[in-house]
Amino acid sequence: MSNSIHKDDLKRQLVFKNELKRLQYKYIINNHTIDKFTRLQNIEKLNKLNRNTCKVRVKNRCVLTGRSRAVYKLFRLSRIKFRELANEGLIPGVTKASW
Repeated sequence: MSNSIHKDDLKRQLVFKNELKRLQYKYIINNHTIDKFTRLQNIEKLNKLNRNTCKVRVKNRCVLTGRSRAVYKLFRLSRIKFRELANEGLIPGVTKASW
């Protein structure tokens, strides 16, 4: 497993683990019926969270090669590996188009 794939996997785990906490902080921050002091405390808590817990930091990468460009979300494969595996018939439900 390459280093980039490993880093991406760790980021995905952190996002999953802290997603609820981030949503709670953001809800309190954006709710203007709550007093300012409480909202400021939640802004500080949100800022103290690890940067890699944010969804934006996750990059789509091919799980086989680590390639970051031209990755199909549904399969998490790059276009190159997707084509190779589809031609070999290893991806169920995918067939080569012919007309």
